[in-house]
Amino acid sequence: MNGILCVNKPQDFTSFDVVAKLRGILKIKRLGHGGTLDPMATGVLPVFVGTSTKACDIMPDNTKSYRAGFRLGQSTDTQDITGKILAESDMSVSKELLLDTLPLFTGKIMQIPPMYSAVQVNGKRLYDLARQGIEVERTPREIQVDGLSLEEYDPETREGVLSIYCSKGTYIRTIISDIGEKIGCGGIMTSLVRTSSSGFTLADCYTFEEIQKARDEDRLEELILPVERVFEKLPKLKLGEAQTRMYRNGVKLDLARVYNIREGEDTYAVYGNDGAFIGTAYADRENNVLKVAKNLT
Repeated sequence: MNGILCVNKPQDFTSFDVVAKLRGILKIKRLGHGGTLDPMATGVLPVFVGTSTKACDIMPDNTKSYRAGFRLGQSTDTQDITGKILAESDMSVSKELLLDTLPLFTGKIMQIPPMYSAVQVNGKRLYDLARQGIEVERTPREIQVDGLSLEEYDPETREGVLSIYCSKGTYIRTIISDIGEKIGCGGIMTSLVRTSSSGFTLADCYTFEEIQKARDEDRLEELILPVERVFEKLPKLKLGEAQTRMYRNGVKLDLARVYNIREGEDTYAVYGNDGAFIGTAYADRENNVLKVAKNLT
């Protein structure tokens, strides 16, 4: 069994917990997940099965989208509702003020990873240090926020919901905390649903119960998506019979002899002469050859 099984991650499970649970259901050890989610978060978690695990670290589309609940007027050590309250404010925040603040957190922005995160500093996970009461300096990281919109907001409770479209590595609770800090009252995340990840949506996802039922009915294959779904946005190359044989053996192909090579495009999804997906390739313009990036089948 090879491909991608999209899971609607339940609350209070880590991404590793999901993989461990699926190993028990699928009776397969070779599994990997396509993007960490906090335990309190729910939503889209692509799980790579079998040989498809080789695609975990080469996904060309690493964009994510979320629906995040928030509350203004509080700050916690975890930047979300699960943490210890550090400060509270009774400052009123109008919808207009909030809307005026959101554009400051779109585009390319710098973000300091939260202490309660898996980021490593000097070989130690930040969350391990945080649990010991230790706070260390963190290097700001550049992230990309392509969309940040207010879906709901109640000025009386100062609670609402944000829709966020962003790059891999973005901490949603930190965006909310930084928005609250910019306004001057603090802010925490109260809920989080990942609505899409690397081109997969909630419509592609299954619960543990649905996966278990499919296994019991011997129809697991119906739930598995082909690994080439990850590479749909890449230009496609279809090789001839001889080229397919050589390429599968790791032979570099003459770019001039490969049909459909595009100017300015370096990475391709490669298909054999039978139409079967093989993997990804890199066009080495300097040496005029097509190199194997990673074979996945």
